Amino acid sequence: MPLERLQKIIAAAGIASRRKAEELISQRRVTVNGQIISELGSKADPQRDHIKVDGKLLHGAERHTYLLLNKPRGYVTTVSDPEGRPTVMSLVEKVGERVYPVGRLDYASEGLLLLTNDGELANKLTRAATHVPKTYLIKISGRAPEEDIEKLRHGIRIGSKPEHGRFKSVRTAPAQIRLFKEADNPWYEVTLIEGRNRQIRRMFEEIGHHVEKIRRVRYGPLTLDVEPGQFRELSAKEVETLRRFDGHRRRVEPVPKRMFHKPERRPKTR
Repeated sequence: MPLERLQKIIAAAGIASRRKAEELISQRRVTVNGQIISELGSKADPQRDHIKVDGKLLHGAERHTYLLLNKPRGYVTTVSDPEGRPTVMSLVEKVGERVYPVGRLDYASEGLLLLTNDGELANKLTRAATHVPKTYLIKISGRAPEEDIEKLRHGIRIGSKPEHGRFKSVRTAPAQIRLFKEADNPWYEVTLIEGRNRQIRRMFEEIGHHVEKIRRVRYGPLTLDVEPGQFRELSAKEVETLRRFDGHRRRVEPVPKRMFHKPERRPKTR
């Protein structure tokens, strides 16, 4: 069998995403035939070489699993949480395969979250150059003037975490924003091609409006169609569509009004 990059082998085994596998290698936590490997780009033969991560032997590639989860509010999108809060992993623990979140939704947000042990696909989807559009329904406090919404559509400067004691500001990429439901506290449909930390909340805070609710209803070609706390496996066709997905060529359609209500029930696959 031809030699493969070590991070690709680790990702295929379901240990971590390819990016995380690179960190494991750099941290000298990976050995090949008893020798510590710390150089990125190192190769090995997954069939012949004894590859260990943190002293545990890899047993080849796991069956790839792809899940679409409707994350409820009050869960963190991590494998574990130092504060002891519930994580999304508790919602998929009966799957039987180790999976990891692709990207994240913050603790107070809800909606579509992709989980997989396919490190190669996860790496492709999380690269900034992929430009995977993510669509959210959000509820804000108070009515925003159209001219302020137009600022958000074109991109706006938002503050970021302090760096060396100084605040940095970054400009957001252009966003698609449509009024979804008129009310004193209206709902908007927002589509982003980037995913900065708490970006939507910070964008609307810049124009003076608190975001009360966030629900992700689309991720690239995938649409939320399971109830909160439930998940389903992706079909082979959906996985192939994700593999071939090119955000630069895809037109984002408006979200249908039924997405405002609870998703339709689908038969459970597990």
